[in-house]
Amino acid sequence: MISECIAKMSAKSNLSYDEMSDMMDLILSGKVPVDQTTNFLKALTEKGETDQELLAMLDKMQENSIHIHPRIDQKIIDVCGTGGDKLATFNISTTASFVIAASGVVVAKHGNRSISSTNGSADLFEHFGYDLNMTPENVQKIIEKFGIGFMFAPTFHPAMKNTLEARKRLGTRTAFNLLGPLCNPAGVKHQLVGVYSKEYLSRVISLLESRGSEHVITVISQDGLDELSTTSKNHIYQLHNGEMTSSILDPVELGLGKAKLEDLQVSTKEQAIKAFVSVLNNTAKKQMTEITALNAAAGLIVGDFVDKFDEALEISLQTIKNGRAYDLFERFVKDCGDISKLEALK
Repeated sequence: MISECIAKMSAKSNLSYDEMSDMMDLILSGKVPVDQTTNFLKALTEKGETDQELLAMLDKMQENSIHIHPRIDQKIIDVCGTGGDKLATFNISTTASFVIAASGVVVAKHGNRSISSTNGSADLFEHFGYDLNMTPENVQKIIEKFGIGFMFAPTFHPAMKNTLEARKRLGTRTAFNLLGPLCNPAGVKHQLVGVYSKEYLSRVISLLESRGSEHVITVISQDGLDELSTTSKNHIYQLHNGEMTSSILDPVELGLGKAKLEDLQVSTKEQAIKAFVSVLNNTAKKQMTEITALNAAAGLIVGDFVDKFDEALEISLQTIKNGRAYDLFERFVKDCGDISKLEALK
């Protein structure tokens, strides 16, 4: 069957939802040789994925993942990018996640090690002693206790190990890069998603809406960042109250300074860690603080905490300036990390 599907896609014909579901069952079960999985992903990528194909892949990834259900009587969000923009910025989404949580919106952060950046979200959490392989039950307890926790993708999506070698051989983006951020194990219905191509701004929203999402913002900056940027204007699509809208967000109009990419870039793991902590303890360069606050503002909006960017931005900036963001991170590390790693940066 897999040979027929590869031949079909190589001829630029699309698979049906059921055909893709059957393919995913085989691949995720580990029954497909690496060569065939590689050829399958190559043919799919070169053909281009339809929404039905992506939905079938998404559903099977969710079906084969481990889920948690935090007992929290408020909206839970995730803030995640598809990665791979190769622009070497510090970890903006993880930094923003602590600002969001300290502002009052619960974050079930889902992520992996670095794809193209100096430090992925998992690398950051691991540096501060967070156990990436802790049980899902313990991750749930941490989210309930602190309003933020981290779900390491390989722990929650064990079947995805059967795709790793093929993806490594290909060395290019595949549908899995896009779908990873959409497979949150906590079943969040509120999400900020940075994408790597404008074509996915509306498509990601359509995929998530069809699976029950309620409030989603997808973003890409005009200069290619897979998050909201202060270096350029930003393309935004938003799903809210069953309606999809699009807009351009200019950070300068919100009173933020126009940054240069080099103001946000890091070249080593150590620089990435210091940038993360310096934003949270309010000692960072203005440009790093402002881009973090802008993304945190979008998180507050998808969490239905506030409606407008200017109000959300003010809350985010205040959360950094009044020390609440750093205080939350410090308590978080004391409880489920290694506080000496944080104290070493003082």
